[in-house]
Amino acid sequence: MADTTDLHSQQSKWRIPVFVFFKDARLVFKMDSLGLEIIRIALPAALALAADPIASLIDTAFIGRLGAVELAAVGVSIAIFNQASRITIFPLVSITTSFVAEEETIGRVTNGEEPKAENSEKSSAKDSEMKQLKPEEAVLENLEKGASTNTTTETKDESSTDNNSCATYTCKSPSLMESKELSKGKRHIPSASTALIIGAFLGLVQAIFLVFGVKPLLHIMGVKSNSPMMKPAQKYLTLRSLGAPAVLLSLAMQGVFRGLKDTKTPLYATVAGDLTNIILDPIFIFVCRLGVSGAAIAHVLSQYLISFILLVRLMKQVHLLPPSLRDLQFSRFLKNGFYLLTRVIAATICVTLAASMAARLGSTPMAAFQICLQVWLTSSLLADGLAVAGQMGFVLGLGLALFVGLGLYFGSGIFSKDVHVIHLINIGIPFVAATQPINSLAFVFDGVNFGASDFAYSAYSMVLVAMVSIASLFVLSKSNGFVGIWIALTIYMGLRTFAGVWRMGTGTGPWGFLKARLLP
Repeated sequence: MADTTDLHSQQSKWRIPVFVFFKDARLVFKMDSLGLEIIRIALPAALALAADPIASLIDTAFIGRLGAVELAAVGVSIAIFNQASRITIFPLVSITTSFVAEEETIGRVTNGEEPKAENSEKSSAKDSEMKQLKPEEAVLENLEKGASTNTTTETKDESSTDNNSCATYTCKSPSLMESKELSKGKRHIPSASTALIIGAFLGLVQAIFLVFGVKPLLHIMGVKSNSPMMKPAQKYLTLRSLGAPAVLLSLAMQGVFRGLKDTKTPLYATVAGDLTNIILDPIFIFVCRLGVSGAAIAHVLSQYLISFILLVRLMKQVHLLPPSLRDLQFSRFLKNGFYLLTRVIAATICVTLAASMAARLGSTPMAAFQICLQVWLTSSLLADGLAVAGQMGFVLGLGLALFVGLGLYFGSGIFSKDVHVIHLINIGIPFVAATQPINSLAFVFDGVNFGASDFAYSAYSMVLVAMVSIASLFVLSKSNGFVGIWIALTIYMGLRTFAGVWRMGTGTGPWGFLKARLLP
């Protein structure tokens, strides 16, 4: 009787959805076929994500040689540019990836392409298995199958509507096969053209907005007219803004390639561009004596090189001239991007506000904050690309915490020779390192909730997290200065992780079926 009670007690705890994170923890390092597929796709994507922040780190090291004022000025300018870019980049890339993947799949079915022989039996078996599952169980199977990407961006209702529209388009476009023949095997993917047009337009708007609003924006960030940071910050941001169209275009094309399951091409293009940036930096900054302007010019040239490489490769694979304007599907992009746009604004405003608070403390604290923030963002983006499971994300975060902590402690002199800047960097190291496991888990659950099409919760919860974090930033920066800013950023990432865990851990929303599945 006692054994039965113990067994019942042991099984009951697994009925609490939060324990799903630990139920199969012993299998975290198991490399089955799904795990290998995830690594094959995720590793190049993660390296591509980390390549640009690494190049920015090297930028920071070169600029740090000019002095603390220049480093602080560039830090403020980058914060403004990133805030403007991320508002459009994340929704654009995510939606593009999803739409391209959908149209690629529909196109293969329409053209009668059969899967490889070795996969057909597996597909038949899987289809048979899925038919026997309940609807909510099928959803879980699809989510597990799609664990290799964090960029699924369509709701269930929109998915069915979009499938019908694509099917209708296929039926109403008798010239589709002809255009494919004329393009010598190129794919016909209307959303790819749509993404490029939207990316180019948003890039131009962003460039015009930043160039003409540079001084007011710097004032908002806390850089006063008589501040020594004003002049170099104005130069850097104005020149850097000219690269906005290239940034948006390149990232839109990266979304297309990811939708085609090609993460290697974006990696090669990004590495080529960033290497060019690293080579040009010392030439423009020191040899040509252009200072921060040289750093901005090098970065802009590298972004246009990345866009050129991606465009050339994309034109060989995709037909970028749709037969009619109705195929451009602007309404789909706008409709699906609302929740993502709301969420990304809430997510990025906290980091931008933190940079503003650091700038108000002076050039030395801002220079130290820029170095710590750049290291923090680089490691976080690497974790974002590689963290494909909760347990794996936490293990990865622990490894990054050790690596970042030791690396920044012994390598801070690479970025600046100013003893006051280095002193503040050492103060920030515990926060930069300790938040790595938290950051990794936050990105994991962001992706999981996106995979469940839980966009409304993701948006609203992030708005609440941002409100609390912004309040803590104002209070803590005023009372504790540099340390207070990093405490507030730690609170922000902790709340962001909690919000992600809460939804799945309580079995609410689309995760309600977990309560019925956890007990065998």
